[in-house]
Amino acid sequence: MGSVKDLKIINPPTENTEGKGYFTFSDRYSVFDWGEMPDLITNKGAALSLIGAFFFEELEKQGIKTHYLGLVEDGREKKLAELKGPSNVMAVKLLRVIKPTLANNQYQYDAYKNIKSNFLIPLEVIYRNSLPAGSSVFKRLKSGQTTISDLGFDKLPEPGQKLNPPLLDVSTKLEEIDRYISWTEALAISGLSQSQLDSVKNLVLKINSYITDTVSHFELINEDGKFEFGVNSQGEIVLVDVLGTPDECRFTFNATPVSKEIARIYYRKSDWVNQISQAKSADPINWKKSCPAPEALPTELHKLISFVYQSFCNELTGRQWFDSPDLKSILSDIKNYL
Repeated sequence: MGSVKDLKIINPPTENTEGKGYFTFSDRYSVFDWGEMPDLITNKGAALSLIGAFFFEELEKQGIKTHYLGLVEDGREKKLAELKGPSNVMAVKLLRVIKPTLANNQYQYDAYKNIKSNFLIPLEVIYRNSLPAGSSVFKRLKSGQTTISDLGFDKLPEPGQKLNPPLLDVSTKLEEIDRYISWTEALAISGLSQSQLDSVKNLVLKINSYITDTVSHFELINEDGKFEFGVNSQGEIVLVDVLGTPDECRFTFNATPVSKEIARIYYRKSDWVNQISQAKSADPINWKKSCPAPEALPTELHKLISFVYQSFCNELTGRQWFDSPDLKSILSDIKNYL
């Protein structure tokens, strides 16, 4: 079970063969590494499943390999066009997840030194087409976690700055609190060759470009997002997890977020976020034990966030899966609310 989706293993992966599993996308959501928040966002799970399926199917038409097998309805795996209604269950190929070991508060990746196939790459790759005010880049620069030169800039970036070409960032994926790392460290811990890591970067740029172009058709801006990859049993790089959703990407319309960033903005005004920040600094491993649980979202904001997911799905796929208002009217209400 993850913070927002559950995994049912149908067949476990082995050293040489992919397994099979079902992702069940829930109505849960997570912000600030907390895990499950107090609210359930109505129809969010089904919307995410349909959005992810749309992008997987379109990218596979372009020759990009993925772990996607279809959406499950009436006990069968189907493509989007075959579905009678929304499905929140996605069938996927499974790769081995080899977790790093923890010794003296340091993660060890020795297990990746000799593996060649059928594993989840322990990295999350982030693309940044711009640097909105809420971007973690500014926090990292201020704290000294990264420098201007590390990011490839010749001067301090400004909030709202557009990036062309996009900035590619990388973080760990399987640690208690994932860390932004250099590409040198990413190569050292991931089990990849330099050519494989270069292939990952090229795929990120290609997929980012496709998502950006697709959402621009209904006037959204793709600010940034993240992808995960694996190496299949043939040693090929494959796209895994899910992509292109308002949880994986930061979309905006006239500077209004079209993502769970709406909830982040709301919670940033609370003492709870300050308590989280202090707890993480004091104890990066066990920080949750010293933090109170967050309060629920206001009722109206909760309803609007639910509509964002449903309406985004309707407009992206060109099919009215959900009975929700048009996306622009929802975002206008959200802007006034925030």
